[in-house]
Amino acid sequence: MLNKNSLKLFSFLVLFFCVLGVSQAQAPANAYPTKPIRLIVPFPPGGGTDILSRLIATKLNEQLKWTVIADNRAGAGGTIGITEAVKAAPTGYDLVMGQKDNLVIGPWLYKNLPWDPTRDLVAVAHIAYTPVVIATSANSKFKTLVDVIQAARNAPGKVSYGSPGNGTSIHLAGELFEKAANIQLSHIPYKGSNPAMMDALAGNVDLLVSSVPSAMSQIKSGKLRPLAVTSAKRSSSMPDVPTVAESGFKDFDVSTWYGVLAPAGTPAHVVATLNAEVNKLLGSHEVRDAIHAQGAEPEAMTQAKFANLLKADYAKWKGIVESSGAKID
Repeated sequence: MLNKNSLKLFSFLVLFFCVLGVSQAQAPANAYPTKPIRLIVPFPPGGGTDILSRLIATKLNEQLKWTVIADNRAGAGGTIGITEAVKAAPTGYDLVMGQKDNLVIGPWLYKNLPWDPTRDLVAVAHIAYTPVVIATSANSKFKTLVDVIQAARNAPGKVSYGSPGNGTSIHLAGELFEKAANIQLSHIPYKGSNPAMMDALAGNVDLLVSSVPSAMSQIKSGKLRPLAVTSAKRSSSMPDVPTVAESGFKDFDVSTWYGVLAPAGTPAHVVATLNAEVNKLLGSHEVRDAIHAQGAEPEAMTQAKFANLLKADYAKWKGIVESSGAKID
């Protein structure tokens, strides 16, 4: 039989657990996030993908008090990081910053990838797009793209260019430029944009083919000389730099885009939350200015529009890769 003190304790515990139950029942069942989010970056620190990833992670942390941690998982043209994302649990706590390079070009170059981007990933939020820049050291003898073409024709295979790796849109831009100009260059793949840029600055490779965000700081400092951009239009961050098309190669157009993706099966409410919050960031002048400062063009999209872009580019670039003759070494 309960004594007076035991009865009081029992009554208190009953009341406590009742209140706790009510509190938990009132808590949103779809609350997100409730713990840190990992944003996989499929390239090394210092490159365009890394810069944009850390910008988005930092702003989500600052403005929403979330904990988003950028995690570099580099290798194989960015496909290693994508593979890790595909294998992650579809909970919304493992995301990846993908781009055209590893999502829609890599699969047609790496024949044994264990995933299909349109089946095994869900497009979450588009971030930005950017042209590719062909640049050289400020001390280089090359002053224009025409100089490069002439040197390559005089000595086939002797002019070298560094890229962030096989299977990237950067690599393919170089291949397509060679084909358009009917020249032979020597491609030197690196494990990311930053080591390629360091060797270009040191003169160990003649040219750097890079995303604009990866090269922008060195271009602004005057250490890199941009010769051309590969997009159909000039870059708003480098309006004085001609396009490859303007250099005599009509309709030449190669650019890349960046976006956040999640493993297939990630709950729809999580995807919707992420899309909405990232799009809010892209609507702020501060974030847009920061992206422009890196040489990229911010562009918010609905989740459906980004998913359609991924699907369309995946189908489109199969033929481009095959016709270019580009192969992984």
